Amino acid sequence: MTLSFFDQFMSPTYLGIPLIAVALTLPWILFPTPSARWLNNRLITLQGWFINRFTQQLLLPLNLGGHKWAVMLTSLMLFLITLNMLGLLPYTFTPTTQLSLNMGLAVPLWLATVIISMRNQPTAALGHLLPEGTPVPLIPVLIIIETISLFIRPLALGVRLTANLTAGHLLIQLIATAAFVLLPLMPTVAILTAIVLFLLTLLEIAVAMIQAYVFVLLLSLYLQENV
Repeated sequence: MTLSFFDQFMSPTYLGIPLIAVALTLPWILFPTPSARWLNNRLITLQGWFINRFTQQLLLPLNLGGHKWAVMLTSLMLFLITLNMLGLLPYTFTPTTQLSLNMGLAVPLWLATVIISMRNQPTAALGHLLPEGTPVPLIPVLIIIETISLFIRPLALGVRLTANLTAGHLLIQLIATAAFVLLPLMPTVAILTAIVLFLLTLLEIAVAMIQAYVFVLLLSLYLQENV
């Protein structure tokens, strides 16, 4: 019974073919596309307003050099939000619970910010490894610590997203199983458990959106340091 709780995180296959590619492609099909009409419908207008507001907030602390990343960061956040929200539906698979996928998103984007920093301002980029006014005996130790903290950043991005979504899905399945088991034995307790399950589902919807926003926000902060 304990092992079956983790079956939901296994990548589904059909005839030996992994279906994670379908799960990654489906969100792009669900997005409404702009029409050639002079006036858009309410859904496209709401989508455009949300994208504009998010892009303004995201690029507010960045200089003009970082504005080139606007399309990539906004698309990434919409993609992550859609994946996380679709994963809350029954009989679905959440690709963002896979650490390999999250690391595949975090490492190239983090590495791009580091490469841009080393190319544009190598002195300032290397200066981050040693704070100003450091005593001479602490210089080797601080350089090692700052280097480790620099390379931990993509790992923290991937693990944070994976851990939050995995914990939420496990809690939902545990409470749902408890409510199902308690229903014939203690109906009142089962109803209370179902109410807790409903509230937890609402919380997980918020977590799905917040974690996507935090992922992109931290990438923009790394970009701000290096651009």
